[in-house]
Amino acid sequence: MGKLMRIELYNFKSYRGHHILLLGDSYFTSVIGPNGSGKSNSMDAISFVLGIKSSHLRSSHLRDLVYRGRVLRTSRINGDGSATQADGITGLLQDTHMGETQGTTQSAQSERSDPKTAWVMAVYEDDAGEEQLWKRTITSQGTSEYRINNRVVTAQQYNEALEAENILIKARNFLVFQGDVEAIASQSPKDLTRLIEQISGSLEYKAEYERLKQAAEEAADNQNFNLNRRRGINSEIKQYQEQKKEADNYAKKADERDQAIVTHILWKLYHFQRVMDESNEEIQKHQEELKEFRRGLEKYDSRLDEARKEQAKAARDVSKIERAMKKKQRDIEEQENGLIPVDEKIAITSRSVKDYSSRIAEINKEAESQTSIVRKLKKDFDLVEKAQAKWEAEWEKTARQEGRELTENDLQEYKTLKEQVNARSSADQTRVDTLSRQEKTDKETVNSLRSKLESAQWQVQKLEDEIKELGGRKESIQNQVKLAADEIDAKKKELNALTSERLRTAQKQTELDEKLQEVLRTLLEADDGRRQSEKEIRMKETIATLKRIYPGVRGRVGELCKPKQKKYGEAVSTVLGCHFDSVIVDTEKTAKDCIQYLRDQRAGQATFIPLDTIQVKAISSSLKGMHQGMRMAIDTVEYDHSLERAMSYACGNAIVCDDLAVAKYICYEKGVEAKAVTLDGTVIHKGGLMTGGRGPGQQNTRRWDDAEVENMRKLRDDLLGQLQAMPKDNRRGGVEETLQGELTGLEQRVRYGRDELKALERNISSKRKELDFARRQLNEIQEKYEEKEQRLQRIKAELGEFREAVATVEDDVFRDFCQRLGYRDIRDYEAQQGSRQQEAAQKRLEFTMQKSKLESQLSFETQRLQATQNRIERLNERAQNDEQQQADLQAEKDEIQSRLDSLSAELEQFQTQLEEQNVKHTKTAEKVAERRREVQKRSKDVEGTLKAVAGLEADIQRNAAGWYALLRRCKLEEIDIPLQDDSASLDAIPVDERLQADPDAMDVDEDPNSSSVQRTDIPDYGVQVNFDELDDDLKENADENVEEELQEKIAALSAELDKMAPNMRAIERLEGVENRLKSTEKDFENARKKAKKAKDDFQAVKEKRFDLFNKAFSHISDQIGPVYKDLTKSATVPMGGQAYLDMEDSDEPYLDGIKYHAMPPMKRFRDMEHLSGGEKTMAALALLFAVHSYQPSPFFVLDEVDAALDNANVSRIANYIQAHAGPGMQFIVISLKTGLFQSSEALVGIYRDQSANSSKALTLDLRKYR
Repeated sequence: MGKLMRIELYNFKSYRGHHILLLGDSYFTSVIGPNGSGKSNSMDAISFVLGIKSSHLRSSHLRDLVYRGRVLRTSRINGDGSATQADGITGLLQDTHMGETQGTTQSAQSERSDPKTAWVMAVYEDDAGEEQLWKRTITSQGTSEYRINNRVVTAQQYNEALEAENILIKARNFLVFQGDVEAIASQSPKDLTRLIEQISGSLEYKAEYERLKQAAEEAADNQNFNLNRRRGINSEIKQYQEQKKEADNYAKKADERDQAIVTHILWKLYHFQRVMDESNEEIQKHQEELKEFRRGLEKYDSRLDEARKEQAKAARDVSKIERAMKKKQRDIEEQENGLIPVDEKIAITSRSVKDYSSRIAEINKEAESQTSIVRKLKKDFDLVEKAQAKWEAEWEKTARQEGRELTENDLQEYKTLKEQVNARSSADQTRVDTLSRQEKTDKETVNSLRSKLESAQWQVQKLEDEIKELGGRKESIQNQVKLAADEIDAKKKELNALTSERLRTAQKQTELDEKLQEVLRTLLEADDGRRQSEKEIRMKETIATLKRIYPGVRGRVGELCKPKQKKYGEAVSTVLGCHFDSVIVDTEKTAKDCIQYLRDQRAGQATFIPLDTIQVKAISSSLKGMHQGMRMAIDTVEYDHSLERAMSYACGNAIVCDDLAVAKYICYEKGVEAKAVTLDGTVIHKGGLMTGGRGPGQQNTRRWDDAEVENMRKLRDDLLGQLQAMPKDNRRGGVEETLQGELTGLEQRVRYGRDELKALERNISSKRKELDFARRQLNEIQEKYEEKEQRLQRIKAELGEFREAVATVEDDVFRDFCQRLGYRDIRDYEAQQGSRQQEAAQKRLEFTMQKSKLESQLSFETQRLQATQNRIERLNERAQNDEQQQADLQAEKDEIQSRLDSLSAELEQFQTQLEEQNVKHTKTAEKVAERRREVQKRSKDVEGTLKAVAGLEADIQRNAAGWYALLRRCKLEEIDIPLQDDSASLDAIPVDERLQADPDAMDVDEDPNSSSVQRTDIPDYGVQVNFDELDDDLKENADENVEEELQEKIAALSAELDKMAPNMRAIERLEGVENRLKSTEKDFENARKKAKKAKDDFQAVKEKRFDLFNKAFSHISDQIGPVYKDLTKSATVPMGGQAYLDMEDSDEPYLDGIKYHAMPPMKRFRDMEHLSGGEKTMAALALLFAVHSYQPSPFFVLDEVDAALDNANVSRIANYIQAHAGPGMQFIVISLKTGLFQSSEALVGIYRDQSANSSKALTLDLRKYR
């Protein structure tokens, strides 16, 4: 193998410019240098040039690997890119690539131009001694450019060239970065498996292995699915072949049965047609007799019609008058209802007028008081004005009398002497002037405060008076509200008593009405029951006659059974329904004989249940015990065991439930299709329809006698009497309405009073706030006034002292002047000239302040008086409006009362007319009854003939219905009967139309009261049956034994067919299954081939992956023991430690983990996580060396792998590397441990050149010094 000779760098990370890391011919080279010098950047350079991605080089982008320098802010950039400080000293900062710093400095890039490109070149010498230049460049665009021997190649070509020298980029088994040793020591078994997969190359087959494995599993599942489907189809074919034979035998028997059915239908149709023809001939004879009888009856019918018309006219007149009376009663009630609110409004307006009058009187008193105050204030104002005028006149007169005149010389002397005084007492005079001015100012302030104080006192007094007045009004209104509230309570008690009495009366009337309705309904049912009883009596007599004539007649269903418990009575009656009065007979022949007897005797109608032929459906066993609240209807009835078929037919699958909830649960939630009847008679039918109330069948549970009916009638009369005795008008009476109106007015007064109380309380609260504010103002003004007054007195005292000093000087200077002019002193002279003016000004100011105070009071009182007068005007307007409204309401009340009187008179007139018409209606009813009796006497012959015709028509209808039912059955069941050539097809027979009741029900209907013959046309729909195929013996013999024989034959054939029960679609399905088998066979073969191919492909990839992995694992497993032993042995422990690898899955080891066990010397085996830090590092290095020994690269680069080792272990690592370094194995170690790099053959020293702002390298061959 070759070796790495040198690494050349240009602008790579911390290496600025071009640098060479010379390795030479040394096989054990150590790269050393201080922290931050750029040792690890040399490791990054080797990794970069060998194709490692930038993400593994502590950078996120390739541009981050390009050199970038940093400078001080005070430095100056030179032309060569260096930086010099302003004082000439070179100022460089640490490079951004030094140490672990990887950030970019945008400010530095903006201040100078950093390199845009970088490259690293590795010079490699192969086994032939030829050098190969591997170069990787970072372009200005931030991409990689690869060159081999200065020839640009692609990344793939670059990697292939490296792999040719056994330098595997993907495995990276030739590089050990910082932290890799710790990561390997702490990795899991799965991680170790992945590492071996990377080294062996089996990882490249992982994706294909998983894809083919999934495809093989899916193909195998598809093969199994088709195999199981083929087996199932073969089983179906055998089953359908057996069913085909059964279907053929079934078809043959079905043809025989169909022919027997056609023969039976032809026999019945033939005899139906014969009976209809014979009956039509008899009816024609009776029709001629009926015409003669009817002509004699027409005269009496016309007289009866005239009487009925008169009766109908009288009834219409009565009804018309009754409607008119009801309308008038409604009008009267509406007018009375309209009168009530009018009375209430009148009462309310009257009380409002009264309230307004009292309030106006109170406010008038208040206005008079305010008027007197205004007059008094005006009078006081006039007195002040007169006093001021009088004083002005007197003052002017006095001034004229006391005035003295000085000469010009005296005035000149006065001025001269005054100047002398000012010169001698200038300081005192200045102080006097100052204090005088201050005294004047303070006097004005004190006078102003005195005026404000008086005004505030007056305002406080006024507010106190107003609050006292409002308090009096409040107390008065409270007394009024209390009196009104007491009156309301009394009125309410009285109203409640009246209302309770009215409600009690109304409730009693309602109870009487309800009782009366119940009695009337009971009487109605009793009348119906009596009618039923009369009919029942006739029916009982007829049944008794039938029992005597025909021994096979058992009796009616209702007489032959009874409920087991009383509570089942309603339910059983509802279940039996129309079958309650059905007659049970032994045989169908007996039933037919009875029907013929009823027809001949015109004895009414009846339904017969023959015990021998009645079709009874078996009761579903699933219904029994389904719910504890339900039971079969047949189980709630007691009957003779011989009648079980008839009772089962009458009850059917009906069930009796305790309540409606149980019935809903059975029918709706359980989905049972059966008739469910509750104990109170509610029915849920099979279709889900629910019926409630009392049905016709339930009348059978109750019978009435004459005594009970008579008692009911007496109770009805008693209830009617009580109702008539009660007041007819149940509405609120006049007293109650009046009380309600008074209550409304009182409540309104209370409401108004309370509103006024609230307004007064708000007003009082507001006044009290004003009073508090006024008192606070008064206190503040009082304090200021007293303070200013005290200050004024002090100034006056001080001013007196200075004036005394000035006066002394003045007396000395003006002594001769004053004696000559006759003045006591100069001040007396000056006082006469100036003090009178001052006194006059003071007096005028007092008059002005007094007038201003009176004007303010007069203005306030005048405004208050005006507001009171406005309130009086508004109350007068409201009172006038209410009086006008009261007058309008009174007029409206008079009008309504007038209309009520008119309506009452009209109602009395209608009452008189009604009585007259009732008499007339009674007479016409008696006349109609008499005419009806005459007609009935003369209609006996007609009735006899009609009964005979009705009997014949019943025969025709019964046979026609049977004929139609048979043809309809043939159409619905698609029975092919022979028809005439010109006959219409069976499609012409309607399916939904009914000619008559089903003859199998054996009902006979007749109307004994009918007076006319209504012939029913029997349509044949154009269908003509061909009876040629019917034997002559069957045509002549209409005996029932023949029909029994035909039905027995059909039943026997049907029984055989029922036992066979073949699958009629077996042939059709057999063909489909055989076609499916062919398709399935083809799908199975395709699935089998696909499964085999997928399995073979998967097995091939599996073997490749296993071989590659197992080959690497075997090699590494064989090497791990010796390598670990070499690394851990020492003089004291020459055997060293032990280590081995253990597979968790030997069949497919790459799917599971591989455990690495190491036993340091003199210690037992333990897992990696239980080893010390140094032991883990030695074990990890042993694993790395063992892994590197598989497909070893020509060199092995280790970056500070000895960081966590002590000196002893470092020495062992150094000995191992030194022992294995040589041709084919070159070690490049980055280390700071002396014990390691002192054993190397050469040293590459990395240092930091601060002046050049770059990392630099030096190479030292240690072999020269040994």
